[in-house]
This record gives sequence, C-alpha cells and structure tokens, in this order.
Amino acid sequence: MIQGIGIDAVDLARIKKIIQEKPKFIARILTPNEQLLFDALPPKRQVEFLGGRYACKEAFSKAWGTGIGKVTFHDLEILANEFGAPVMTKSPFKEGHVFVSITHTEELAFAQIILEK
Repeated sequence: MIQGIGIDAVDLARIKKIIQEKPKFIARILTPNEQLLFDALPPKRQVEFLGGRYACKEAFSKAWGTGIGKVTFHDLEILANEFGAPVMTKSPFKEGHVFVSITHTEELAFAQIILEK
C-alpha cells in the first residue's frame, strides 16, 4: 500500500553556481558517504549528482508529509546499488520500502519517491 509520493525538480545552473560560490552547501546536503561518491565525479557529473540528491531529499520530505525541517538532509542518504541505480539507504521510514527515481536533462534534475508499506 502506498503511504506517500513526492516529486521535486532542481535547476542545475543554480546548483552549479552554489557549488562555485558556497561550497559548504555540499556538506549541508550530502552525508559523508554521499560526499565520497560526489568527490569521485568530474565537475559536470558533480552538479547532476548534487542536484539529483537534493531533489530526492526534497521529494522524500514531501512523500513523508513534513517538508525539510522535520526531516533533515542528513536524515536521508541515497547511494547506489550494484547496478548504479539510486537506493535510499537511510531514512526515518522504517515500516516499508522507499522507491527512488532520479533523472536529468541538461538544465534540470528530477526525483520521485514512493513510500510503500
């Protein structure tokens, strides 16, 4: 049974500018494990990665029904499975399964979260 659905989109030009002007933003959004993945990427992919993770965490907070604040960016962690697909490895949703989808265009990153019991 679906418990929540959330979706979010992020402007990648805005993320690129934030990375350049406010590098502390990266640590505010990404967990240490996510930062390891981020650091191993070339600059263009870093923008997509950070934008995708940001959108994913916002989408989770919408599916959870609280928005960011009741759940923090570090309460949520999205890593990758053995095939490279995004997987929620840390969240306050313990009662079921979290489905994650992230995609990018040249300008935007989109994420959708489905919470299922």
